[in-house]
Amino acid sequence: MEKLKLYNSLTRTKEVFTPLTEGSVGMYVCGPTVYGDAHLGHARPGITFDIVYRYLVHLGYKTRYVRNITDVGHLVNDADEGEDKIVKKARLDQVEPMEVVAYYTRSYHHDMSLLNTLPPSIEPTATGHIIEQIQMIEKILSNGFAYEVNGNVYFDVVKYSKNNNYGKLSGRNIEDMISNTRALDGQSEKRNSVDFALWKKASPEHIMRWPSPWSDGFPGWHLECSAMSTKYLGKRFDIHGGGLDLLFPHHEAEIAQSCASDGQEAVSYWVHNNMITINGQKMGKSLGNFITLSEFFNGSHKSLEQAYSPMTIRFFILQAHYRSTVDFSNEALQAAEKGMNKLMTAIDTLETIKTTSESSLDVEAYKKKFYDSINDDFNTPILIAHIFDVVKQINSISAGNGSLNENSKKDLMKLMNDFCFDILGLKKIESETQDGLVDEVMDVVLGLRKLAKENKDWTSADFIRDQLAKLNITVKDSKDGASWTKE
Repeated sequence: MEKLKLYNSLTRTKEVFTPLTEGSVGMYVCGPTVYGDAHLGHARPGITFDIVYRYLVHLGYKTRYVRNITDVGHLVNDADEGEDKIVKKARLDQVEPMEVVAYYTRSYHHDMSLLNTLPPSIEPTATGHIIEQIQMIEKILSNGFAYEVNGNVYFDVVKYSKNNNYGKLSGRNIEDMISNTRALDGQSEKRNSVDFALWKKASPEHIMRWPSPWSDGFPGWHLECSAMSTKYLGKRFDIHGGGLDLLFPHHEAEIAQSCASDGQEAVSYWVHNNMITINGQKMGKSLGNFITLSEFFNGSHKSLEQAYSPMTIRFFILQAHYRSTVDFSNEALQAAEKGMNKLMTAIDTLETIKTTSESSLDVEAYKKKFYDSINDDFNTPILIAHIFDVVKQINSISAGNGSLNENSKKDLMKLMNDFCFDILGLKKIESETQDGLVDEVMDVVLGLRKLAKENKDWTSADFIRDQLAKLNITVKDSKDGASWTKE
């Protein structure tokens, strides 16, 4: 079996994953800024790093998964000036900022639960770690890589870059960044346009504020993740994940803050998922083209032709490699729905297959293919392709064109359960219609068809089969009787 390889955004290569401490893994993932309902763009990192977490646990690693909640400090346009996104939402809704935080945190957790993502080991909030952030700023100041102006503290990017490579993660050159950045109103107090805020003095109307050695204010957005990740994972940890849109400036700033504070980089492997697009354009709140997860689940958005179950959404996202873009379309989601139904039906069919003394399926060969694909930088589309090869084999054996002995069946059931449910995190789609009732009705219908065939009433038997086909229900006859599947 191949060793797990991860694409490291820092080195731009696939690297064999070797944890800092044998048998243990520390992983930090940037979570949401909670000022609105989660949309499809939030689902992607949620599912991507859920797969990483699930697989690390599957491999036997003791894994600490930390994912933060940003509840202060994230300003509009991801800038150092302007209104806090949560404060702005609170002002518009005429509620307290923490009401906004509480409501949308609960909403996010609900949606992630429906997508069957496992909760992180620790979920720290920025507001719960003000002390740690102040302490980190003090260290950066004492090391000479920050400066205070009028109660604001800024990171000195130019000074830092004299002996460090600011831009190493994103591939940017500091001279180019400075020359391509216009001086904006309100930024004149910065020494250089590329400097970023570690602490902001709160304006009189700013509700969310805390005392600090420099002013009553609030932390910078970039600083929050540096302080929380190192608090729970140590000054060095294994994996830092997040969306590709966070690579610059957020993650670039995190690297600089860690080096300026502790004299070393914190992260071994930087892992980034790509974006969800709609008509080729990034889906997001700032562009106003997003569809919330609840709208997907109830089908209420004008762009949707129908409602889509959480498992359809999960399967849709897993059909693309996490480093590739995924373009939304109803056709793609409907295809994902059919694929999910076909997969779950095959797993059910596998349980009903009667064993023989011989086996026509090489389970070990498929097991190797499954592991090789997931170990190749979590290549879920290749893994799913191999899984559907197995689905074909199951259906073929069920139709009498092949066989499984008892051991092969047991091994195959474990393999499919391990990968489909435990690692990919799929689960059987719960229909709004009572599944048990549907099964009972179909038993009656197939019973009537069987009776017609026994009476040699072929016209009635064919009529029942054809009417079911119009409902996308396929009836399969075998030596063990008739079975049905819903396409």
